[in-house]
Amino acid sequence: MEITGLADVPEAGDQFDAVEDERLARELVEQRRQEQKEQQFQSYQKVTLDNLFDQISEGEVIELPIIVKADVQGSVEAVRQSLEKLSGDEVRVRVIHGGVGAVNESDVMLAAASGAIIVGFNVRPDPDAKQSAERDKVEIRLYRIIYDAIEEMEAAMKGMLAPKTREVDLGRAEVRQVYTITGVGKVAGCYVLEGKIARGANIRLVRDGIILTDVRLSSLKRFKDDVKEVAAGYECGITLEKTQDLKEGDIFEAYEIQVIEN
Repeated sequence: MEITGLADVPEAGDQFDAVEDERLARELVEQRRQEQKEQQFQSYQKVTLDNLFDQISEGEVIELPIIVKADVQGSVEAVRQSLEKLSGDEVRVRVIHGGVGAVNESDVMLAAASGAIIVGFNVRPDPDAKQSAERDKVEIRLYRIIYDAIEEMEAAMKGMLAPKTREVDLGRAEVRQVYTITGVGKVAGCYVLEGKIARGANIRLVRDGIILTDVRLSSLKRFKDDVKEVAAGYECGITLEKTQDLKEGDIFEAYEIQVIEN
């Protein structure tokens, strides 16, 4: 069989379909082109801290675009300068955007389009950004100390990145009311938004996307009873260790530290 008039040279294994008219043929071609683009996008290996050394080992100069988010502008500039100083013959670190506040969906969209890693200091991703990052496989690295980020980046470049612990999110609760009880201090009346809040968990106190403190949960109550945990959809009373600065709208993020076994 001989076919003429093809715009591109077909590859072995390509499928030919006979259709009734040219309009349907064009629609089929466009559909297959879109599927091919999606397959290429999915197979593209983005640069992450976990695979950075492997890509360096292939011999090509790697450009590592980074988006920086922090709690204050001074930290953004300090992080930008510190990270870009890590550039060398094999890796060019380039901060393509910096800003103050929570990691948001716009940051994730920019990271997905540019292949960037998001680095955050004393900030958290908002729920929409977190979902988008998981869907688009955007890497978000969060730190409390600038030196930790520099040390981890250098370890990744040397192929020595081996985290021994990881944070596992347990749940999120929103502060709906704040009470002051004599002998106890500030008590937050909360509504659990997702997951669960467990007694003895670590709690990040987040206000407008910025981490104010990171402490242990001191007490957890349902009405007047002490409880071990409270699931999503229920209300509870929470007190935090050494924390009196609480406001309505604050978010409590419960998490635990898991040891990664080699």
